[in-house]
Amino acid sequence: MFKNKSMKVFYLGVDVSKKKLDLCLRSNGKDILYDVIPNDLSSIKSWLTRTFEKFFLSEDSLVVCAEHTGQYTYPLVCATKSIGVYLCLEDAAKIKYCHGIPRGKNDKIDACRIAMYAERYNDCLQPYTASELIIQKLKNLSTERSMLVADRAKYQSQLKDQVDYMEHSIYIAKCNRVEGIINTFTDYIAQIDLEIKELINQAPVIAHQMDLLMSVDGVGERVALIMETDAFTSFTDPRKFCCHAGVVPFVYVSGSSQRSKNRVSNRADKSIKHLLHMAALSVSQVKNSPLKKYYDRKVEEGKNKMSVLNAVRAKLVTIMFAVIRADAFF
Repeated sequence: MFKNKSMKVFYLGVDVSKKKLDLCLRSNGKDILYDVIPNDLSSIKSWLTRTFEKFFLSEDSLVVCAEHTGQYTYPLVCATKSIGVYLCLEDAAKIKYCHGIPRGKNDKIDACRIAMYAERYNDCLQPYTASELIIQKLKNLSTERSMLVADRAKYQSQLKDQVDYMEHSIYIAKCNRVEGIINTFTDYIAQIDLEIKELINQAPVIAHQMDLLMSVDGVGERVALIMETDAFTSFTDPRKFCCHAGVVPFVYVSGSSQRSKNRVSNRADKSIKHLLHMAALSVSQVKNSPLKKYYDRKVEEGKNKMSVLNAVRAKLVTIMFAVIRADAFF
């Protein structure tokens, strides 16, 4: 990470929670400072400024490392960006499993373990790069849309399931109330869909990528793949994205007695995996599609249908990355 290998480097481990940050400053294998501050932009910037003055640090000599905990890291991201400090947001599982078999847990210990992780694996750390503003807006709108769709489905299922198990007049009264709620959800979802389309139209690159992806059989108007890959900048290898989405089967063998069939890992982005599964189901029904022919051929050979569908998911990812790389319609 650092060009000057002789420079003394300090590592700041940050345990992020909603209201506060636990901070552990470490250098040369020793924890030299522990502190707790509010999780807001001004407090973080003030603390970093005081620390620079106290330990005679420069921006290039400090690495800030934290677990990627979603929206609660936003003030930390803004503060480090404004000051020009290295920030690394790491997968919590990577930090957890690098410390052997830990016993006990509290915020102070977590901050110290994060600082220790950053110092030990400093050559593997990658500075965090925030997504472009339009990608952030699309992600927020997509998350909000998914929440509304899930809530609407709860009320829709009630109307469907209770029609035969409730006195008719009571059901009609409930139906009138619930339908109003469902219509409200539907209006908000339509409004979000319109905002998403407007955002896409404002970004020629994303709009062009949408057109390319929709030329692939089974791929609809959802922009999940574009958002998850930051418009195909954070992921450039389809095989790595397949692993991220949980469609890659792994071998599970130990010695001569423990053997099982290859299976996908549960450590995956389940929302992306679900969308890929729906796309695979769709394309397996499209007439004259190469992927349908592949699906039918493998099933006729006696392959398990779910295993073949998983292979179709992976092929869809490969095709989508290929059309983007070649800048050509499928």
